Amino acid sequence: MSAEAVLQISDAAADRIKFLLAQRGKPSLGVRLGTTTKGCNGLSYKVDYVDEETPGDEKVTDKGVTVYIDGMSMIYLIGSTMDYKEDKFQTGFVFENPNATGTCGCGESFSV
Repeated sequence: MSAEAVLQISDAAADRIKFLLAQRGKPSLGVRLGTTTKGCNGLSYKVDYVDEETPGDEKVTDKGVTVYIDGMSMIYLIGSTMDYKEDKFQTGFVFENPNATGTCGCGESFSV
């Protein structure tokens, strides 16, 4: 499977990841994208720093950043786009996920 089919990373998301990694104060391999059970629709996105590779994670390198996709979350995230938005109502990573069958009104969780 090509990295492009697994996850698209927008320029804004790549810039934000670079900023966060530079501000962290210690070296990191990248960030890990996964899901957790949470919210009114069942699943929520989770982004963490990666200090060491985890077997089973999918590694996507694009636009100068590396995003590891949690192996257990892969089925929910294939084909997604990771973006970063900053406006007067919301600041953070946002995801366009073709696997989501529903989302909550606040955008915190999704269902598949």
